Amino acid sequence: MAKELEKRHPLGYFIEDLWTQGFKLSDEDIHFIYLGKNTTNAPDWMTIKALKVTLQFQLHFDGSFFISVLELLAGERVKTTNQADRLLRDKGLSVPSKPQETRPDLTGEWLR
Repeated sequence: MAKELEKRHPLGYFIEDLWTQGFKLSDEDIHFIYLGKNTTNAPDWMTIKALKVTLQFQLHFDGSFFISVLELLAGERVKTTNQADRLLRDKGLSVPSKPQETRPDLTGEWLR
């Protein structure tokens, strides 16, 4: 039964997982997240993606950054996480998966 509820409410479970990992969102933050989700008519997976990007780049919940990312994803009408990842990467909003990718090379340019 719990797995069935998790499938129907993945955003709520994601926020709960953040809480258990020590990242505490305020009630206002949570209300804002759901307001953004409902305003943009975004599915849970897209809202979670926008929240992850926000936390990765801002290291805290920033409502204006979150809503900008969510509006970008919803406005481009992405349908899959791969499309979302590609769009975010094109906009410079992807986090490298390996630490060495962020080190400057000898010419000072960032590795891609």
